[in-house]
Amino acid sequence: MSSRLIRLLIFTTLVLIALAPAGVLASGSDEFYLKLPTGIPADLWSYFVPRDNALTPAKIELGRQLFFDPLLSADASVSCATCHDPRHAFTDGRKTAVGIANRKGARNTPTILNAMFNSTMFWDGRAASLEEQAILPLVNADEMGNASHEQVVKRIAAVPAYATQFQTVFGTEVTTASLAKAIAAYERTLVSGNAPLDRFLAGDRNAISEAAQRGLILFRTRARCTVCHNLNTSFPFLTDGNYRNTGVAANFSGFAALTRLATNSQDTESANQRLSARATLRKQEGAAELGRFLVSEDALDVGAFRTPSLRNVELTAPYFHDGSAATLADVIRFYNQGGNANTNRDWELQAINLTEAEQQDLLEFLKCLTSDDARQQSSQTRRADNK
Repeated sequence: MSSRLIRLLIFTTLVLIALAPAGVLASGSDEFYLKLPTGIPADLWSYFVPRDNALTPAKIELGRQLFFDPLLSADASVSCATCHDPRHAFTDGRKTAVGIANRKGARNTPTILNAMFNSTMFWDGRAASLEEQAILPLVNADEMGNASHEQVVKRIAAVPAYATQFQTVFGTEVTTASLAKAIAAYERTLVSGNAPLDRFLAGDRNAISEAAQRGLILFRTRARCTVCHNLNTSFPFLTDGNYRNTGVAANFSGFAALTRLATNSQDTESANQRLSARATLRKQEGAAELGRFLVSEDALDVGAFRTPSLRNVELTAPYFHDGSAATLADVIRFYNQGGNANTNRDWELQAINLTEAEQQDLLEFLKCLTSDDARQQSSQTRRADNK
């Protein structure tokens, strides 16, 4: 990845994961410089900042305000931070998301810490960028509940302070595109590293416990975790970015029937029949469990979901796309038995038969992936809320 360096950045002091990301103006310019945490390569971060949405302090601050503003939702009750809450490492602590009017979503809320490095967004990869991702919840009936993006734009533009900021930052009135760019700019400052594992890999042999070191060996060998969760210092997010069927979707009792319907929808004779079959399929109870298939319409993707990063995983319970694993110990037990059997289960998944002691060592290793900054931000925010 370093060979794809666009430019080197000079970085200044930043308190990571703060609600208002720190940065400074370069002398004579409005470029934003970010101090990256241990473990995150500077050229990698630079590469993932798109040329058509350069970061500036004013744009980031506008995006931060929007991110925490419930005015984005139809009844002013839900903000981006409702689901992506700093108290939970920018998740929500729920099995599945809850949006406007307490409507329950079908999937667990993923963290947006380091989301800028994802090749696609959402569990099924239906958005190609943070900009695309930012505007889809606005018009989702179970999330922010707006009838259209234009409705949101009109509401934000009616706020004089926002209208002024959009003119200053983008030189235009509020638009859907500029709204998306502002929120995405803020999200690109939510970079998380500086975990005990980062210090261990940098040479501090005392950064993680002996139990965690045993867990690291298991992670790389018998536990086979690195098949999906690559441990690579040049791309240090412990994910292969692929879509895998590990059998979690089979928790839904009607999954086998859904699989048959999905396969049959591809076997119809005409394009119109296929469109009709797919439209019917999407209305079925539990259709969200089809995962990547809903985007790719490839039968091999039925029940497949994006491999999540393991950074800060200790802080983001419950786990899996359906929130069905309450604890990390539950996750380890699930994979120890080889996941749930189903027609499309990933061929690389198999029972690993770790002992209870080995599972505990693996758990200790996973805790070493928690950023000191994310842990501190979470505890500070919770203490402030309890006052």
